[in-house]
Amino acid sequence: MAKNLNHLMKQAQVMQQKMSTLQKELESRELDISAGGGMVKIKINGKQEILEMKINPECVDPSDVETLEELVQTAVNQAVKESQDMVSGAMSKVTGGLNIPGLF
Repeated sequence: MAKNLNHLMKQAQVMQQKMSTLQKELESRELDISAGGGMVKIKINGKQEILEMKINPECVDPSDVETLEELVQTAVNQAVKESQDMVSGAMSKVTGGLNIPGLF
């Protein structure tokens, strides 16, 4: 029994080390997302931090701020979702598909 428990603990430590390494790697990965046919572009990392946002001046119309707001909202939401998907996919490879609450 103790042998099995020791083996399980070692496996957990190895998984924890792999997850820590992967987490650091994912934090430095960047995704480029665009909305509105490239009118709004966002660069986001694996920590869901927006690193850069570019707005094409052609979509800046003072009489139609609502459209610009929608484009920015769409781009941000898509960037966050793709970043989360990237992290989840990478983490599931390490955890073997186990859903471990609180990892990300």
